[in-house]
Amino acid sequence: MDAHSIPEKELVAIILYISLFFIIVSVVLIVFFYFSRKKIIQKELEKKDLVLQYQKEQLHAVLHIQEEERKRIAQDLHDDISSKLNIVSLNTHLLSAPNLTVEETAEITDNIINLTAKALENSRKIAHNLLPPVFEKFGLHAGVEELCEEFESSKSVKTFYKNEIDFDDKEIDRHLHVFRVLQELMNNSLRHGKSSEIWIDFKDAQGVNTCYYKDNGVGFDSEDFENYRGLGMKNINSRISFLDGTISFESEKGKGVEVIFTF
Repeated sequence: MDAHSIPEKELVAIILYISLFFIIVSVVLIVFFYFSRKKIIQKELEKKDLVLQYQKEQLHAVLHIQEEERKRIAQDLHDDISSKLNIVSLNTHLLSAPNLTVEETAEITDNIINLTAKALENSRKIAHNLLPPVFEKFGLHAGVEELCEEFESSKSVKTFYKNEIDFDDKEIDRHLHVFRVLQELMNNSLRHGKSSEIWIDFKDAQGVNTCYYKDNGVGFDSEDFENYRGLGMKNINSRISFLDGTISFESEKGKGVEVIFTF
C-alpha cells in the first residue's frame, strides 16, 4: 500500500509543479506582452506628438514667411507708391491755384505725369515680385532663368545657371519657395557679398532635388552663428523647413559662399 502511495504522491507533486510552472510562465508572458504593448502604444503616441510638433513648426514657418512678405509689400507700397501719389495729389491741388502762368502749369503737369508713370512702374515691380508671370506660366526653370537675367541687367554680376531636373508643374506652390530662397541668396550675394559672379546648379542627387549655389563675394565666418540671425536667413530656413529639405553654408572671409539645399 505504502509502496503504491509514494509514486502517486510524487505524480501529484509533479503535476502540481508543472501546473505551477505553466501558471508562472503564463503570468510572465501576460506581464511581458502587457508592458510591450504599453511601450508600443507609448512610442506611437510619441510619434504622433512628433508629427504634430513638426506640423506646428511647418505652420509657424509658413505664417512667418507670410508675415515677412506682408511687411515687405507694405514697406514697398509706402515707400514707392504712397509717397509718389501724395506728391501727385499735392501737384493736382496746385493746378487749381489762381494766377498760374503757362510755364508753371506745364511744369506741374509734367511732374504729375512723371510721378504717375513711376508709380505705375513700381506697382508693376511689386506685382512681379509677388509672383513673376514667367514663373507662374512656365515654372521654376524659366523663373530662375529670368531671375538671372534680371540680376545680370544691373551689369554688376555675371550668373551661371544649369539645370538637370525636370520639374513637375503640379508642385509650383513648393517651387515658389525654392525661387524665393534663390532670390534671397542672390540678393545677399550682391548686397552683402559684393559678388561679381554667381553659380546656380540644380541636380538630382540620388533621387533628391538638390541646388548647389556659389558666389565669389567677400564671404563670412560660417562658424559664427551671429551671421545667421538676419531676417533673410530666417526666411530661408523657414522655407527650407516647409519644403522638408536641408541647407548647409560653407564660407570663409574673402572666399565667397557655398550653399547646398535640398527640396
